[in-house]
Amino acid sequence: MDYCFRNKSYGFDELLRTLNEGISELYPGEEISERTLRDDIKVFRDKKEGFGAPLPEGIREYKYSDAHFTIAKRPLQKYEQYLIEAAQQLLSRFENQPKYDKLAEALIKFQDAEEQEHDASRILFYDHNEEYKGINHLKPLYLAIKKKEVLQVIYKGFKDKESSIFEFHPHVLKQYNRRWFVFGYNKTKDVKAWSIPLDERLIGFKTLEDVNYLDSDNDWELFFRTMVGVTRINENVERVVVRFHNGRENYFKTKPFQPDYEEFFEAEKQDQVWFETIINKELVQQLLSYGKDVEVLEPESLKAQMREHSNTMQQFYEA
Repeated sequence: MDYCFRNKSYGFDELLRTLNEGISELYPGEEISERTLRDDIKVFRDKKEGFGAPLPEGIREYKYSDAHFTIAKRPLQKYEQYLIEAAQQLLSRFENQPKYDKLAEALIKFQDAEEQEHDASRILFYDHNEEYKGINHLKPLYLAIKKKEVLQVIYKGFKDKESSIFEFHPHVLKQYNRRWFVFGYNKTKDVKAWSIPLDERLIGFKTLEDVNYLDSDNDWELFFRTMVGVTRINENVERVVVRFHNGRENYFKTKPFQPDYEEFFEAEKQDQVWFETIINKELVQQLLSYGKDVEVLEPESLKAQMREHSNTMQQFYEA
């Protein structure tokens, strides 16, 4: 409703139809009644117990008179705060279950942001890409995957002179380095695991009607566990051995960029780890982030890449 009131004028029947269409996308078979909608509009207008929304009365169209208003900037209602606290209490039952950690974290972040509206003191400072412009694509692509829709995608890379258009069958969404990517079958180029970054390079997409959706036969869990990041230029999984210096192996073990790493049992190799992965640019970037505190021992191809980066950087700082 907030989105509708901010973007255009709606008659009551059109508003009811639009809301029910949106609800059916998330909850098939569900809808609201005229009575429910009228009650909700009253809550929006109510200045004491509701949102105090600038919805003029006595006219047949519903639209905010203040273009900058949104209920997202309003304090939580009492029942909303109760629901947040109830959700936190429910999650406390699953405190030792890792699959609930992310949801608990999201609730804490939401509550902290809400409290900052009324309290200058701040508790949470978390990593956030404020320049990221692709998050608006996340929900439509998620729904397209759920509904098995085929898309026509318009894409233009940073170095491309012209945009390209292709038929795309979305399969999974992957987040890496504070950025989202969608993987699927690019039928136009006949590539099964094509990735598209959700940023300004993705110009837009639309659903192709009457086109059969092609499911993926990929084991996506294995697909992502055998590489760092999102770039997969080949299928060659190689054994990588690295040695850390200055105790940096302890930092790696608390936040490994390859989760399936193994430690050596030999006493003289306690500063080394090994894992099997595809060699790509994200792996190199992660290794470079350790600077002089990491040394690649194998394979030779990865050592050569690290050597090339090191020599190039050395040239930057020559007196």
